[in-house]
Amino acid sequence: MKYVVVLGDGMADWKIERLKNFTCLQAARTPNLDGIARFSEIGLCKTVPDGMKPGSDVANMSVLGFDPRLYYTGRSPLEAVSMGIELQPTDVTLRCNLVTLSDEPEYENKRMLDYSAGEISTAEAAQLIEFLKQNLDSADMKLFAGISYRHCLLVSNGETGHELTPPHDISGRPIADYLPQGPYAHKYLAMMKRSAELLKDHPVNAARIAAGKRPANSIWLWGEGTKPALDSFEHIRSLKGGVISAVDLVRGIGKLAGMRVINVEGATGNYDTNFKGKAEAAAEALLHGGLDFVYIHMEAPDECGHQGDPAHKVYSIEQIDDKVVGTLLTSFRKAGEDFAMLVAPDHPTPCACRTHVSEPVPYLLYSNRVNLGNGAIRYTEVQAAKTGAFVEDGYKLIDKLFAIR
Repeated sequence: MKYVVVLGDGMADWKIERLKNFTCLQAARTPNLDGIARFSEIGLCKTVPDGMKPGSDVANMSVLGFDPRLYYTGRSPLEAVSMGIELQPTDVTLRCNLVTLSDEPEYENKRMLDYSAGEISTAEAAQLIEFLKQNLDSADMKLFAGISYRHCLLVSNGETGHELTPPHDISGRPIADYLPQGPYAHKYLAMMKRSAELLKDHPVNAARIAAGKRPANSIWLWGEGTKPALDSFEHIRSLKGGVISAVDLVRGIGKLAGMRVINVEGATGNYDTNFKGKAEAAAEALLHGGLDFVYIHMEAPDECGHQGDPAHKVYSIEQIDDKVVGTLLTSFRKAGEDFAMLVAPDHPTPCACRTHVSEPVPYLLYSNRVNLGNGAIRYTEVQAAKTGAFVEDGYKLIDKLFAIR
């Protein structure tokens, strides 16, 4: 028996007027999911424990079977591990976004125009981070370049306990009420202000403006944490597992859990990702690569939710159905391999509010060996609510998958 999770980050949504009051899942054409829905258990799962913020870090950890109340120590260290940064117990890391702020003279008067600086390319970002390193790095604070707009600040012998707001939570808002608060707040704010001065006239940004793109004109610090310690996935489950994702956050969780991190050419964190390549890599690892379980993570629906872009969110869901679910079903059937599949978001990212919410998410559990149908006819939020199936502790959802033999 082979096991796979198809994780559409932020895929769940609210009803959207321009989609005839359907959610994105309802509006999307999903013939593969429709074809297995009647034979699947479909229900709701609470992936974010009470009192915790609905971040992709907490929620993905939960879906992978790790209780975030026990294991979670912050977002940034998960990404730092994936980036190969060696962390000491006394180190604190912060996520460092390259963002686009409005052009008011005073930093405090600016607004958050784009948390991703127009999805800046990794090559452009690498130049900007290297330039900032030369001017901002110190004995106890060092920047590290990541992918696209996602980077890292390492603070040696640092402190946690700051109030730091994710930039995707404040799209379009004035930043004054969301600036750093806490022990190192003055240092963090000074670094952010200085970055704005340094990046304003950088050639990379001049070229982006000339091309009609948004400049990366500041850094934004958030997501602090210390090095976590996850138990071995193989030790807990007696299964060899792998992770496929374009984002360091999920790759870091996999790496810390001792899972194989599988690279896929053309994998990005948006709707231009190589959907089919991810599914093909998962099938290869499961059928011929010695793995028992693969977690396939797609960031695309989440990014579209943050951008308030239901059209591309629907497109992303349709690609997941066609290129991911369809490819997996065909591959397993052709190989004559028994399999079980869990399809779910980690959290909703409604286009209306453009950020994460803590509401339960719809899940679909399918196996070619047994009819799990519980009355649903499609995989949607509405159908999931109607079945009455509910998983209160999100980290236990994956137990239902592995219980299938």
